[in-house]
Amino acid sequence: MTVGIVGLGLMGGSLGLALQRTKLVTKIVGFDRNLSHCEEALKLGLVHEIVSFDDIKTCDMIFLAIPVVGIIHVLQELKDISEKTTIIDLGSTKEEIIKATPAQIRKNFIAAHPMTGTEKFGPSAAIPDLYHDKIVVLCDTDNSGDLHKNRAIQIFSHIGMKIVFMDPAAHDDHASFISHLPHAISYALANTVMGQEDPKSILSLAAGGFRDMSRVAKSSPLMWADIFKQNRTNLLHSIEIFEQELTKSKKMIEDEDWQGLEAWMSKATTLHKIL
Repeated sequence: MTVGIVGLGLMGGSLGLALQRTKLVTKIVGFDRNLSHCEEALKLGLVHEIVSFDDIKTCDMIFLAIPVVGIIHVLQELKDISEKTTIIDLGSTKEEIIKATPAQIRKNFIAAHPMTGTEKFGPSAAIPDLYHDKIVVLCDTDNSGDLHKNRAIQIFSHIGMKIVFMDPAAHDDHASFISHLPHAISYALANTVMGQEDPKSILSLAAGGFRDMSRVAKSSPLMWADIFKQNRTNLLHSIEIFEQELTKSKKMIEDEDWQGLEAWMSKATTLHKIL
């Protein structure tokens, strides 16, 4: 089976490395509009060959590892693919992508969100085990053809992923709390500290807590602005809920309600029993 990967950054590059470990795939080809990404991906061995977009269309499976707006655009260019070609997107939002999928290739299409990543981006960020032992959410598979659904299940299983099926609207709602809100908070924290502290103080005083919480603020602004745009309503709701909790803590500190604050913190620590 020949696999084509559109987008050769962290997600696409890591996928290329993971697929090379399986016996399902005989050849992996890549395409990226950024020519330096193509050169770097080839040099790093993320794919076997760089091809044109027209050549990508002839693959047995096509993975779209690009920002959400790009996925929606590329789907419009895939209307003429074979009915046996499987298209899988790796976008962080699902509802808008599914709505934008052309009717003539809806059976070919699998809407997937691998719940994995790092704050790094570009081909050099690719790592072989990015997908291993992680969750991948598949959405709206009832409208996908059996051939394509089975291929997706098989290939994600072979790279070590655990598969969860979910309604796209529910996915986007959950993702706003679990993934998108933490990124918004991290960017806000980084900007807050940089607005109050000089670089020398940050460098000398920043400890584990700040480093951990600000780490994802290193993520690609282009990609995350796109995600925030696509999941705007859900993200705004999650930010409002977060603001209520932050206001609650502020009020207890103002009122010197230390017992209430400790109880509030204790409730939060129960999260680790789940994780």
